[in-house]
Amino acid sequence: MNRRKFLYSSSAATIMGGFSLLWPISHALAQSKHETLVLISESGPNSLDVQGVGTNRPGYEVAWNCYDRLITYAVKTLPDGSRSYDQRTIAPELAERWDVDAKGVTFHLRNNATFHDGAPVTAGDVKWSFDRAVSVGGFPASQMAAGSLLKPAQFTAVDDYTFRVDFMKPDALTLPDIAVVIPVIYNSALMKKNATEKDPWAMEFAKTNMAGGGAFKVEKWTPGTEVVYVRNDSWKCGPLPQLKRVIWRMVPSAGNRRALIERGDADVSFDMQSKDYAELKAMKVPVAANPISNGMFCIELNVTKPPFDNVKVRQAVAYAVPYQKIMDAVFFGEARPLFGGESNIPTGPWPSATSYRTDLTKAKALLVEAGMADGFETTISLDIGQGTTSEPIAVLVQESLAAIGIKTSINKVPGSNWRGEMLKKSMPFMINFFSGWLDYPEYFFFLTYHGQNAVFNTMSYQNPALDREIDAARVTAASGDATAYEAAVKRMITIAYDDVPRIPLVQPYLSLAMQKGVGGYTYWFHRQLDYRTLSKTMA
Repeated sequence: MNRRKFLYSSSAATIMGGFSLLWPISHALAQSKHETLVLISESGPNSLDVQGVGTNRPGYEVAWNCYDRLITYAVKTLPDGSRSYDQRTIAPELAERWDVDAKGVTFHLRNNATFHDGAPVTAGDVKWSFDRAVSVGGFPASQMAAGSLLKPAQFTAVDDYTFRVDFMKPDALTLPDIAVVIPVIYNSALMKKNATEKDPWAMEFAKTNMAGGGAFKVEKWTPGTEVVYVRNDSWKCGPLPQLKRVIWRMVPSAGNRRALIERGDADVSFDMQSKDYAELKAMKVPVAANPISNGMFCIELNVTKPPFDNVKVRQAVAYAVPYQKIMDAVFFGEARPLFGGESNIPTGPWPSATSYRTDLTKAKALLVEAGMADGFETTISLDIGQGTTSEPIAVLVQESLAAIGIKTSINKVPGSNWRGEMLKKSMPFMINFFSGWLDYPEYFFFLTYHGQNAVFNTMSYQNPALDREIDAARVTAASGDATAYEAAVKRMITIAYDDVPRIPLVQPYLSLAMQKGVGGYTYWFHRQLDYRTLSKTMA
């Protein structure tokens, strides 16, 4: 099994009475309808700063469209005619070109790029932005570390339009990591103006204010309700988008989102519930769906919280999960099962299935072995921001655990607080979803299992033996030793699945519905929309 076979390559499918009165469109908007996109989703951003503490996934959408990065990924056309980012091809963005040598990479910047306030974008801004990313801690620092981007000393503004990154060590993920969402370029003069002695990186300012130079600007943000964007007509880091305006509204009710797309009151319904996707697809409404690369819905058990510090208890939970019920009742078959494999030794593409399957007799026996024959009580936590999926999973799991004596209550955490609660690592039992931006298993494991204990290691799981395999996979990937790489990845997965601090459920699909006049949709690793390629016609 070689590296290519080991990675999962996404294949995409082709792409209420009176409620519309709550959705007014002005005369001016109607005149430019083909240049304005109305987008709806379950939840929205809790911050405008992708490097902020606890910024949620919808916050990545703001960063992707309103800030530039040095480089990005090219776009490819899949066999079915749909479009996806191309993980293996780096493309220019702020940097027009770059030179890689044995010690580092030198980026040559566009000399005509400006921030939203008209200030020129220079290598000094890039240096300050990279320094910030590795210094603020939390997820940004962990993400940069995934590509061995660790210290400000690695970054140099050679002159106004030349920026250099020195390697700490050979790492196949360094360049790909610079193309993800975190290393955005901030207007350093604006940020410094709003920094304080206690807040040297202007974290408070950037949470609610823009300091970028990307293709769009935030015109208005009402948290939990709406984000309104306008196009930056001075953008120089790519083709000017066709859309001049994007109105992104948060509609928590899946039924209301369904009605809005069916009535034509919204152009795109993004990140849809599986049931609605399946039914709209059957109705011939234009839809698109991609297996989420390097991603899985899981049950995550905090190993520092008894009784989940006992591996037999964790395995008992794994055998008590009603996998097929979750697959059928929550995902309506629109997901890839990650359970019921022959063994915990992977033989297929990543993400690979575990050997766990619903077996309540075995689950009870394991509780007896763990000294917990009478069961115990715990709390299942979930993110309300993805509640249409997480809550029914939690209810099904709650019912199944009750059959083996485990009594549970359900804790619904507001989406705006979810990342902050994850960071505390105080929740004993979680329903959660994680996908790794860089579609490599060692990257997934570095962020979710490694002893560095990043925010996504919600289990607080630390195992030196596993760390050695994760590190070995990264080293052998960089050296090109495919045989050693495959062996390290197999051992890595087997250790994690046997110890089961995280119980994989399914690899879900990212799905959306759209009006017939909407084109240019591209699947991206960050699972958010790129407005820059979208277009509308007067269908």
